[in-house]
Amino acid sequence: MKVSADDSNTKFYKDFSDLLRTLLPFKVQKISINAGFTCPNRDGTKGRDGCTYCNNQAFSPQYATSYKSITQQLEEGIRFFSRKYPKMKYIAYFQSYTSTYDSVEKVLEKYCEALNHSDVVGLIIATRPDCMPDELLDELEKISKNHFLLIEYGIESTNNETLKQINRGHTYEEAVETIRRTHARAIRCGVHLILGLPGESRETILSHADRISQLPLTTVKLHQLQLIKHTKMVQQYIDHPELFHLYSVDEYIDLCTDFLQHLNPDFFIDRFISQSPKKLLFVPCWELKNYEFAAKLHKRMKM
Repeated sequence: MKVSADDSNTKFYKDFSDLLRTLLPFKVQKISINAGFTCPNRDGTKGRDGCTYCNNQAFSPQYATSYKSITQQLEEGIRFFSRKYPKMKYIAYFQSYTSTYDSVEKVLEKYCEALNHSDVVGLIIATRPDCMPDELLDELEKISKNHFLLIEYGIESTNNETLKQINRGHTYEEAVETIRRTHARAIRCGVHLILGLPGESRETILSHADRISQLPLTTVKLHQLQLIKHTKMVQQYIDHPELFHLYSVDEYIDLCTDFLQHLNPDFFIDRFISQSPKKLLFVPCWELKNYEFAAKLHKRMKM
């Protein structure tokens, strides 16, 4: 995106709030939902150990627990956010584990419970690219005609060797095929990538941007590699630290700056970083929120 370096109000990329403003006439907030799903990489279908980096507690807010109903989680989230913005509307974000991994009937029942709330205007569904049957896509296509809908596919890397090493259980080619099937139904979709996975050089990471830029995506969500306690990756780091490059904040800002130069400028950036709860985080500890990082990135890109 061409910008004037002296224009402090100019944005160097389109973010997720820009997307929402173009589609919805009111202020919207995501509320994370734990609907009690599991994962084929945990229940024995593909494996039982999960991805080497994964501890699901690291990205589930306290109110999002599976023993609470979806309606209860929504009500608690709405009470929290509505104190500041009482007229806000909400998107139910099915975030934890693989949020399409059940029978189509049970999955739709959970989505419909969320959509039946009077203040919920749409869904974001986080899932794996190997867990999206055509039958479910057919039903999601119907939902998308009357509600905001975004399918967020965790692909994590475009490098099949990396996917194998992190025990992901699918290939990049499977991700591409699923994204194209989703797009064919006019359903918006995005991808999630982890930058800095073990063995991936800067050049490899930038190649992710080149490759996904060829796909029919709406959003991209990034975050830096964090090593979370009680995961296999922590032990790998202890045993073989030479396989890892844990980025400092400044290094990661430089990486994201270059990543954006390789990325399709039509994509909306959902986020650049994530900060796991401190009690679960092994390394690195940045103590930065996404908006704080985005401000630092913007300042760097103006230079």
